[in-house]
Amino acid sequence: MMRGPHKTAVSVRKPDGEIITKIDENNKTTRKGFFKLPIVRGCVNFVESLVIGMKALMYSAQFIDIEDEEESEGKLDKWLDEHLGDKIKDIVIYVSVFISIILSVGLFILLPAILTRWIEAGVHYISGWEGSQIFTSLTEGIIRMLIFLGYMALVSLMKDIQRVYEYHGAEHKTIACYEAGEELTPENVKKYTRFHPRCGTSFLLFVMIVSILLFSLLPRTGIVLRVIMRLLLLPVVAGISYEIIKLAGRSKNRCVRWLSQPGLWLQRLTTREPDTSQIEVAIASMMPVIPENKEDDRW
Repeated sequence: MMRGPHKTAVSVRKPDGEIITKIDENNKTTRKGFFKLPIVRGCVNFVESLVIGMKALMYSAQFIDIEDEEESEGKLDKWLDEHLGDKIKDIVIYVSVFISIILSVGLFILLPAILTRWIEAGVHYISGWEGSQIFTSLTEGIIRMLIFLGYMALVSLMKDIQRVYEYHGAEHKTIACYEAGEELTPENVKKYTRFHPRCGTSFLLFVMIVSILLFSLLPRTGIVLRVIMRLLLLPVVAGISYEIIKLAGRSKNRCVRWLSQPGLWLQRLTTREPDTSQIEVAIASMMPVIPENKEDDRW
């Protein structure tokens, strides 16, 4: 999947080897006025990316070669198809995004807050020390980071995910080739790195770091209020992280490049070297979203 300034394209290689590409116009409403303001645009972009990514997965799943598909279809599937038709796809997409957000909040906000509370109670029981805001913030941040890194490492061990990461690498190499001004051919694309500063992996890492810094400003409270305050700050965290990664993708400043380095290291987990066939799919997806006007080339 490639998303340009005006269009988003999803390319899929069918079981027979043919590459097909679906092209959609980007939502222009979220690129104007209030939605274009710094921080706000980051929140909007985050939600849009979740929805677009889920739609891309649903679209690609249509081309899986399954034998006896009719026999494998359950009664519930048939009922939903008869009564809801194409609407079921939109329902599944938004329900999936909602569930993903709930699970993420539980894993990266609620769980670290609960574990930190337990650690604070343990420290107080052993030493009598009441703790401090710095101790709470650092402990919760370290736990959140460890959960995040552990999750990424475990997921990368799955065979199917490793293939997804190969396509992820193909996307990065194709974008790098385009940004270098070279013709998009498999031979040219292979020469470029699979690590890119504007990757979603880097964005998630910045979210972790920014959340540690922002949450450290919050007062120490009970577990319920602590979670609520962090949830309310999440849009701000996403917005700030977006601005940082946008700057990192364009700036040549040494300091900015240094800040980008941990995200590039993390991409060793979330990208793999692609083969030629995967690069061909990435190129097919890239070509339709390249703007005709170079001045509009805002990636």
